[in-house]
Amino acid sequence: MKKKSVLVTGASRGIGKACAIQFAKKGYRVYINCSRSKGELESVKQEIDEIKGEAVMLVGDVGNPQSVREMFVQIQAECGGLDVLVNNAGRAYIGLLTDMSDEDWNGILSSNLSSAFYCCRAAVPPMVSKKAGKIINISSMWGNSGASCEAAYSATKAGMNGLTKALAKELAPSNIQVNAIACGVIDTVMNSQLNEEERQQLADEIPQGRFGTTQEVAELVLELAENHAYLTGQIIGLDGGFF
Repeated sequence: MKKKSVLVTGASRGIGKACAIQFAKKGYRVYINCSRSKGELESVKQEIDEIKGEAVMLVGDVGNPQSVREMFVQIQAECGGLDVLVNNAGRAYIGLLTDMSDEDWNGILSSNLSSAFYCCRAAVPPMVSKKAGKIINISSMWGNSGASCEAAYSATKAGMNGLTKALAKELAPSNIQVNAIACGVIDTVMNSQLNEEERQQLADEIPQGRFGTTQEVAELVLELAENHAYLTGQIIGLDGGFF
């Protein structure tokens, strides 16, 4: 039986790393991507090797369309196309909108939203040919509600939610499901700028009283990838009851 293939973007740490390891444990060939943190990505590959999984490193900026084309040439040659695409790559920007430079805005738009578009565009044709595929976008609760001092980040995640809903309708006749996970406060490096007092104040605002874990996100990603053929176009909240 042919091994299934998945690409996880932004897989050098946090949610992406947890997703990559979760898929490897289920026997997938896992394409792991990052743009700059090659050393960390090598460590992820090593962890997957140690559990007898299969990981292929793809170092490149998924916010660059040419880089994405090159990555998918390799994927197509090696496995004929993906079974699952996990669009996880992204970064945060915290600060006043009026303090953002053009470079800041274009950078976060490229990393968080254009990257998903470029990867979807490359992944979809083989999925359509097979009449099967799963696309899972890692979004945020701020894409639904907006966050003060994170206007650009919120805008990109709202854009990802819109992309998810529209693409799900476009691909439904081809039996391809497209969903997004609107993550709440997950315990990742992205939240490492918070001190202990700030962490506790934020945790107190969450009905479950704690941050989510990357493992909890990865388990839901795998569940969506493996099951639920009638579930598509959904923005699934994973936020401990925050919204």
